Amino acid sequence: MKPHLCKAGETLRDQVNARYPSRDKTSDGWIADARHMSAGTSDHIPSLVDGVVRAIDIDRDLSGQAKPDLMPYLADQLRLCAKADGRIAYVIFDGQIASKKKNWAFRKYTGSNQHRHHLHISFTSKGDTDGKKFAVPLLEG
Repeated sequence: MKPHLCKAGETLRDQVNARYPSRDKTSDGWIADARHMSAGTSDHIPSLVDGVVRAIDIDRDLSGQAKPDLMPYLADQLRLCAKADGRIAYVIFDGQIASKKKNWAFRKYTGSNQHRHHLHISFTSKGDTDGKKFAVPLLEG
């Protein structure tokens, strides 16, 4: 089956692109590269069952300039949105991870990639077909 991004991932990416049309996309991505594949476990790796990919990366530079750095605020708002939404599995940014495991509080991330240049969002299977917009103030303009 052909790899495809989950609907929630498409929607979130589209919302970010619409709100920040001049942003840097250098660190953007959704499908696994060789590094992810060799790690063996990543939500960027397409499901063997249906080809769905349940993760996106969004470059840190939302404004198209080094300042202001808005990504810490977006990461925080997504973390808070995730508590009620159910489509986000976890968020990793700048050496921290937030998930249901600790009631969506940020805690130290111990993985090899500290995600300092991009925000990583992983989605639950609910996000496979649910493409409604995310209620995130920074994305609503």
